Amino acid sequence: MATLILPGEWIKNWEKSGKHEFVQLCKELAEKTNHGSEIGDIQAALYELCCQGVHGNLKLELVASVLGDMMELRDDMPSILADVFSILDLETSTVEEKIKRDHYTQLVGLCLFCVPEAILKERLDPETLESLGLIKQAHQFNQKIVKIKTKLFYKQQKFNLLREENEGYAKLITELGQDLSGNITSHIVLESIKSLIGCFNLDPNRVLDIILEVYKSRSDQDEFFLSLIKSYMCEPLTLCHILGFKFKFYQEPSEETPKSLYHIAAALLHHNLIALEDLYVHLMPQDGTIIEEHKRDISEAKQVARKLVMVVLPSEKSEDKEKDKEKDEEKNEKSPDNQKLGLLEALLRIGDWQHAQCIMDQMPSFYATSHKAIALALCHLVHLTVEPLYRRAGVPKGARGCIVRPLRNNRAPCPAETFEDLRRDTFSMLCYLGPHLSHDPILFAKIVRLGKAYMKEYQSDGRTDKMETLLSCFLSIADQVLLPSLSLMECNACMSEELWTLFKLFPYHHRYRLYGQWKNETYSSHPLLVKVKAQTVERARYIMKRLTKENVKQSGRQIGKLSHSNPTIVFDYMLSQIQWYDNLIVPVVDSLKYLTSLNYDVLAYCIIEALANPEKEKMKHDDTTISSWLQSLASLCGAVFRKYPIELAGLLQYVTNQLKAGKSFDLLILKEVVQKMAGIEITDEMTTEQLEAMTGGEQLKAEGGYFGQIRNTKKSSQRLKETLLDHELALPLCLLMAQQRNGVVFLEGGEKHLKLVGHLYDQCHDTLVQFGGFLASNLSTEDYIKRVPSIDILCNQFHTPHDAAFFLSRPMYGHQILSKYDELKKAEKGNRQQPKVQKYVAACEQVMTPVHEAVISLHPSRVWDDLRPQFYATFWSLTMYDLAVPQAAYEREVNKLKAQIKAIEENPDIPLNKKKKEKERCTALQEKLQEEEKKQLEHVQRVLHRLKLEKDNWLLAKSTKNETITKFLQLCLFPRCIFSSIDAVYCARFVELVHQQKTPNFCTLLCYDRVFSAIIYTVASCTENESHRYGRFLCCMLETVTRWHSDRATYEKECVNYPGFLTIFRATGFDGGNKADQLDYENFRHVVHKWHYMLTKASVHCLETGDYTHIRNILIVLIKILPCYPKVLNLGQALECRVHKICLEEKDKRPDLYALALGYSGRLKSQKVHMVPENEFHHKEQPTRSTTPATQQNGPGSSGKPTTSKSEEGTSEDSDRGKDKSQGTTKPVNKANSAAAKVTTSNGNGALNSTKTVKERDDKEKKEKKEKKEKTPGSTPEAKAENRREKQRDDRAGKEERVAREGKEKTPKADREKVKPDEKTVKDDKTKTGNGEPMDPSRERDAIKESKNKEKGDRSAVPASLKSPVPRSDSAESERDHKRRKLDSHSSPSHSSSVKDSSIEPKESTSKHHINFNSVARSKSRERELEKKDLETTPGRSKEKKEEKERKDRKRDHAVIDRETSQEPKRRKDENAANATKNNSTSPSSDSPPSTEREKSKRSKSSSKEKADSVKPERTSSSSKKESRHDKEKSEKKEKRDSSGGKEEKKHHKSSDKHR
Repeated sequence: MATLILPGEWIKNWEKSGKHEFVQLCKELAEKTNHGSEIGDIQAALYELCCQGVHGNLKLELVASVLGDMMELRDDMPSILADVFSILDLETSTVEEKIKRDHYTQLVGLCLFCVPEAILKERLDPETLESLGLIKQAHQFNQKIVKIKTKLFYKQQKFNLLREENEGYAKLITELGQDLSGNITSHIVLESIKSLIGCFNLDPNRVLDIILEVYKSRSDQDEFFLSLIKSYMCEPLTLCHILGFKFKFYQEPSEETPKSLYHIAAALLHHNLIALEDLYVHLMPQDGTIIEEHKRDISEAKQVARKLVMVVLPSEKSEDKEKDKEKDEEKNEKSPDNQKLGLLEALLRIGDWQHAQCIMDQMPSFYATSHKAIALALCHLVHLTVEPLYRRAGVPKGARGCIVRPLRNNRAPCPAETFEDLRRDTFSMLCYLGPHLSHDPILFAKIVRLGKAYMKEYQSDGRTDKMETLLSCFLSIADQVLLPSLSLMECNACMSEELWTLFKLFPYHHRYRLYGQWKNETYSSHPLLVKVKAQTVERARYIMKRLTKENVKQSGRQIGKLSHSNPTIVFDYMLSQIQWYDNLIVPVVDSLKYLTSLNYDVLAYCIIEALANPEKEKMKHDDTTISSWLQSLASLCGAVFRKYPIELAGLLQYVTNQLKAGKSFDLLILKEVVQKMAGIEITDEMTTEQLEAMTGGEQLKAEGGYFGQIRNTKKSSQRLKETLLDHELALPLCLLMAQQRNGVVFLEGGEKHLKLVGHLYDQCHDTLVQFGGFLASNLSTEDYIKRVPSIDILCNQFHTPHDAAFFLSRPMYGHQILSKYDELKKAEKGNRQQPKVQKYVAACEQVMTPVHEAVISLHPSRVWDDLRPQFYATFWSLTMYDLAVPQAAYEREVNKLKAQIKAIEENPDIPLNKKKKEKERCTALQEKLQEEEKKQLEHVQRVLHRLKLEKDNWLLAKSTKNETITKFLQLCLFPRCIFSSIDAVYCARFVELVHQQKTPNFCTLLCYDRVFSAIIYTVASCTENESHRYGRFLCCMLETVTRWHSDRATYEKECVNYPGFLTIFRATGFDGGNKADQLDYENFRHVVHKWHYMLTKASVHCLETGDYTHIRNILIVLIKILPCYPKVLNLGQALECRVHKICLEEKDKRPDLYALALGYSGRLKSQKVHMVPENEFHHKEQPTRSTTPATQQNGPGSSGKPTTSKSEEGTSEDSDRGKDKSQGTTKPVNKANSAAAKVTTSNGNGALNSTKTVKERDDKEKKEKKEKKEKTPGSTPEAKAENRREKQRDDRAGKEERVAREGKEKTPKADREKVKPDEKTVKDDKTKTGNGEPMDPSRERDAIKESKNKEKGDRSAVPASLKSPVPRSDSAESERDHKRRKLDSHSSPSHSSSVKDSSIEPKESTSKHHINFNSVARSKSRERELEKKDLETTPGRSKEKKEEKERKDRKRDHAVIDRETSQEPKRRKDENAANATKNNSTSPSSDSPPSTEREKSKRSKSSSKEKADSVKPERTSSSSKKESRHDKEKSEKKEKRDSSGGKEEKKHHKSSDKHR
């Protein structure tokens, strides 16, 4: 009761205002209750008022009067008040205070006038009634109540039971069981039943029960009994109770509910005579029990699956099987009668889908349909609903099909006439059916055919919202019903193929999503599917264990049977095995021939899913190579997709998506697929024969261009092409690969190992080349041109690298030129005046002119100052196919086919018909090859003619040839020579072709020089495969050079009078040239030797770095150029020594380098027999040795060198002499490099420049000098004479030293710095004259002695920076040698300038000045410099200062002499030490000229001291006169030479200005 507390003010002022307020409140509450609200509020108000009276707060009379007034407010107010009194009665009866009880009885007594007694007797306690006087005695009243209740509820008034009134019930049963075929209706029978009830006083409920029993036995008479029950029945609940009582009777363990009872209940439910909610509670078992049973089934299924997966011993297996059998038997014995499922089946049989759906909703998913009877009943109902639509749209042509009889039930679901009608009931029925559609394969096929019919309609009519909705419905049915049902069908290949006819109409992404759901989710949704999955895995494991190459056929059949139903499970296990064991690939691929089309498609999905597995690392643990599982899957992809008709779109789209995401690992898959399906193989390990074949036509490529001749690729390549075109993947894949090459390095390669980055880069590049080759050879001209944009769009919009862009565009240009050429030929068929070649040239101009314009935007405008766009486009647009015909390759393949034909004819085992076919095949191939060769020959002739016409406009004369060659190398040659093996050959042949065409402004000599002189940086920046290609390019270049080098006639025929061998770098065109401007044969041989030397130097440098990439790349390059290099014995020995060292160092550290080095070492040794000494390689005469002591003691390190150093010196001397003469005022950097080369050259290879070798050399020199000191004849008297002379000059030396010191202090720093360039120019001029004019031996010796004496005397006076080197006197050279030098000096200025300009960087400068040739000239120049210095310092001093200083210094003369003599050995030691450290610190790439000059001066000083000590010449007192005479002669010569040197210098400056 609601609580309502009356305000205390109302009670206090009851008379005045409280009563009025209370009455007003009650009126308001009464109005509310009249509008439908509860009466609780008014009851609460009355209860509060009565409580106030009972508690004595208000007078009872006042309360009673107010209550009396309240009776008018509502009609039921007496009842409400009685309720209040009954509550107060209970409350006051339990209270101990009697006053309250008395007040209560008084209040009720006062209110008797307004509350009827009957109501009070109902509500109040008998004791209260007695106290009020309403009843006499409470006890009697209680007894009376009991009697009435017994009479009402427990006393039965009807006694006509069946055994008592058997006649009436007998008549009733007879009436219901009569024949109903006549005119007897339910209405007639009902009247008879009514009369029987009335006559025999029968119980109506018992009558109803008997009607139901008879109906149960005559369940076919639905119409009669239902109408009878409907007209007889009064309450649905009564009927439901009777039915429930019947069901309860059959719930005993031994009883089984009859189907007729289920049928009655279903019929009554269907006609709404009873409610399902009322009947459902009477059925067993409970819903909770069903859910628990379902969970138990799933857990048991999982346990079974776990057991099947676990490795169990055979004995345990048998025990487990026995236990499982016992459990199944127990289940079958104790299987309880499920009345809910029985009713559900009955409902489905009569077509009551709504009630059936309600029951199924109460159970776990697919629980009901897991019972076969229910599944079949539901299938039958679906048959009925789809029958009309199936007859109209789904029946295949020629099929009749069995007709399904419709239900006689008008309330059953309406059959579907259109696809839209399927959404009404059919789709929901199928979803409830789920995987158990497997019980009815016919219905399965019907649904699939309906889906197929719908998809055809969907594809033809267009896409609307309704159609899209229906499509999603069919996809859901495929996911939830069709695929799971297929899993439960045992080996039904027909259903699999039927399902594929529907699935192939879906896009591949829809299919793959369905397969993903099927594989990863469906099998866990139902206990049966869990078991099936486990059994399939066990069976697959059994088959795979026994799969070999020998039993492929038997195992393949077993795999086929197993995969018809559960392909995802089988393939998942097979792929996991292949990832571990790659030797399974071949037998597995062969065993897959028994699969269905659907299975092949599922296999494609499973492969993609395995590739995209995020849990697997695509790199090995060392992070340097791709994982073996990925390589195995890639190989499987190639083999499977080639052999079987599997759709490729999904796999190609996966690779594309990976590239979009910046991941290039999966390009391995594309590479394998293209290789296997199209027969296009990419490898850098091609033989020369294969490479030659690759320059021919398509047929020659297929026959002789690949390692494995993959035949019959026509169909598979066609499939690949169609897939690429249909899904628009051809160009995107090319562009993504081209962009990803750099992405591998700069985006992907951040944390990856350098070796892996190189491998990925190579893989990306190789796949691009392979894929582009496939498109070029398989796409039609129209398809290719339509898809590939122009070159400027490719480069500028798509950011494709230029080499890749031209690679993609090149086939397009070829196609366009040929098609234009054909058009011109057809257009002028009648007019044959114009030759075919001119038509071809015209076609080329029309096609290539837009390309020339487009190319200009690719590079800055300054590039086109050196190259013409026409030349650039021509270089990039041609291929080896255009330049030469591989006649040897054609001939080789034709001979092979002839041999095959002969072998076939001679083989008696081959049947005649097969012989005939094979011979026809070989003959046809032979004819094709010959036709192809003829076609290519014509094409090459046309191209060469075109190039001959174009060549004059290729290179501009705006800039020097050096800059032109730089641009050509940078933009054309180097990018393309590492693009592919064929491009490497093409680049070399193109250079040769440009030379042969006598192209103006192209210097062949300079081009070759630049290629061979600077390979270190190129090699270091290559990947592994690029190194192979670069090596091949160098090999081809060397082949050409070797051919010219080996034969004078060839050289004169192919090189002399060609502009490429002009050695004056004028910017003008070729004007024929003088003989002096051409490089003669001998000088060319010198240059070739220099190139070999530069290659050796670069190779040794790379091998010595210790860097993995440098060593690997140079070894690869060396292996590639082995046929042409090394040819010189000493260079080969130097290489062999260094490679042997690599073998020792890398044996345990880096096995791959060790293997490379070992392989090269072995091949190098085998080539040793073909190597020649240096003097045979180029014309070189050995200098004769002089017997004088002066010539024996040459310079530092000369006498201690082995014989190879002599040949080395001669080599450098011959090849570089021209440089020294023509370019006297070259840059200091080159001079510094030459000096560094002199210091570091040790054993004749010119590049073994490690500090270790320098130290060894110095030690050797010291030892040999000591030995020579002892061996020198007359050493003792000479030493004495020398000492005497030193004593006589001590005074003069001390004075001059002081004077020099003071002069140095007075000379400003700027003046001192000015001196150095003058010294250099003088020295170079003298070097020229010294090289050109031989001296008389006696005068040469005198000059040497004099220079020694001067150095001895002036050592203390001359500053350290002016110390002169020790001269090396090769005075005994023959007259013929001097003549040869003179000839060289005339012929080599052009050569020297070519070599000088070819040096790309100072480090690679080729100006090598060797000591043994220039030593005399250098010593003379140094002497003159010293004399000049002395003359400059002395005149500036005044005589007075001299006299004063002489006076002061005379006093200290003896002290100075003593100090000098004591410090002399010490100084010598210091200088030797400094010399050693300088030798150790120098390197081939010296940083600045001054440092190298200092090193020379220090080295010369130390060596001059040693010589002064060891050589003691016999001098007389008249030697001073001779010296003065020599000085006069020298001064006169000096003036002459200075004047002539100045002239030469001016000439040289002019030529160099022109050159710049």
